[in-house]
Amino acid sequence: MCKRLLFVCFALVVLRTPDQVYAQFTDPHTYDNTPIGTNQFELAYAYAHANASIDTSLIVAGARFNLNQGTITYTRYFGLVHRLVWVEASVPLAGLNGSVSGTNIHGSATGTGDSSYAVAALLRGGPALSVAQFADYKPTTTMGMSLTITAPTGQYNPNKILNLGSDRWSFKPEIAVSHPFGPQQKWEVEAYANSYFFTDNTSYHGREILRQHALPGLEGHISYSFIDSLWASLDARYSFRGTTFVNGVNQNNAQQNFSSTSHWCTEMVQP
Repeated sequence: MCKRLLFVCFALVVLRTPDQVYAQFTDPHTYDNTPIGTNQFELAYAYAHANASIDTSLIVAGARFNLNQGTITYTRYFGLVHRLVWVEASVPLAGLNGSVSGTNIHGSATGTGDSSYAVAALLRGGPALSVAQFADYKPTTTMGMSLTITAPTGQYNPNKILNLGSDRWSFKPEIAVSHPFGPQQKWEVEAYANSYFFTDNTSYHGREILRQHALPGLEGHISYSFIDSLWASLDARYSFRGTTFVNGVNQNNAQQNFSSTSHWCTEMVQP
């Protein structure tokens, strides 16, 4: 059995304009084939300066927030009907501070955000292989799909704007294609299509009801592997729609956001 003990990933968020929210990216290399029986622990860090808190689907007008977020993720890979399948659980730990211009609203929060849980599978190019079989595997184009569920487990105070939790559930189905290329297939290009669906927050600002339309998105990633355990990527996401309603009143805030990030990732593997 292969135990992937630690996967460390650092993400630097770069916004196209200061007023745009950074998107909830799916990690590059998510849909790479992996030996069954692998246990993966991932530590990720991201920084953002934007007008959204840890719930990046919501924009707060006039806000300037600084977010430092670390995420701990556990993934287990196994085979099902001869295809690679995996389940994943993650929880963010964050520090958030900021203010809203034109008001006396300011503050900070530190603690846990909403936890998320995912199930995914490779539909093409991802046969379920043991560690021994994987030694002869040649990377190829893969197609996968996943469903991520985010639970309202984070810290939330209905009377505050600065919150680490969102007090609502979200569901994100996704389909993805990955293609390795170049000398020794060190390059990889990936395209993801997904959409967030939200339940209502019935304690928004105390007693108000927040409702949000679906927030679709398209992602592109291009990465280069320097060695087997070190790779870097450039990532972009475009998200749109996601209009919100407060007590049934349209907030006329449909999103059209372009965001980009870069990832530097290294892993340590113990057989």
